[in-house]
Amino acid sequence: MIEPWQLNQLQSVPLSGQIERSKRKIIEWYHKWNGQVYVSISGRDSAVLLDLVRSIFPDVVGVYCNTGLEHPEVRKFISLISNTSIIHPKMTFKEVIEKHGWPVVSKEVSQKIREVRTTKSEKLRNYRMNGADNKYKSGKIPEKWKYLIDAPFDISDRCCEVMKKRPFKAFEKLTGLKPFLGTMASDSKFRRQSYMKYTCNAFDLKRPASRPLSTWTHEHILEYVKEYNIPVPECYKWVEHTGCLFCGFGAHLEDEPNRFQAMQKHQPVLYNYVINKLGMGEVLDTIGVKYTQ
Repeated sequence: MIEPWQLNQLQSVPLSGQIERSKRKIIEWYHKWNGQVYVSISGRDSAVLLDLVRSIFPDVVGVYCNTGLEHPEVRKFISLISNTSIIHPKMTFKEVIEKHGWPVVSKEVSQKIREVRTTKSEKLRNYRMNGADNKYKSGKIPEKWKYLIDAPFDISDRCCEVMKKRPFKAFEKLTGLKPFLGTMASDSKFRRQSYMKYTCNAFDLKRPASRPLSTWTHEHILEYVKEYNIPVPECYKWVEHTGCLFCGFGAHLEDEPNRFQAMQKHQPVLYNYVINKLGMGEVLDTIGVKYTQ
């Protein structure tokens, strides 16, 4: 486990140092599993990771989960990458929101709201509403979002688990391969905490995973893409991050034009489907996110 100041120090290392450090982690992970590894690919960050891994071990397979939620440009980009396996979830996004609910605000907030709505435990409900003796605030729904408990639609954190994690877990069980993931500590509070606890190569997790880019920042990624002329999906011309097109996590934090306003302009068919046919317009209205330009 490392301290926050140590991570901050590691993130300040220039690109050349980041590359060398990541390559050491890649080599360590590869040999730990006797080459039985793969790279999870989905966009620009993982394209950088794939380039790094294959610069050392050219035959490592890339794996892409086609959820139907990615930008069309990402799917086109993936189709051009050699030695890539495509996997799929067992449910569609429509089925997920009908069974579990909409992913809004964040995984943590949506999980807590789901628990308050569905738990039979009065202790858990009280903990999510008030915290433990009003002391441990980490388990409490933020006051700002408590009104969503009464929202006229279901809310859940289960989408990512169903659409992405389960397909990859099934792939790993079938093949025995261990993943390289293109995540960074700077991506989110959760990933920052995870890195500080497990560092890059998390050998001891229930699902072991290597995250060789953990100490990189968004600026390192952009510098690498430019310096090494790495091809990336065309949609990065108008979005900073891709992810799942229909995901509501973090949308309230974005400047305009946000992800949905960009979708209206660049993917109008998909926009009409999620906003009007699936009803996400009502969801975004409820959490105060504009979705028209």
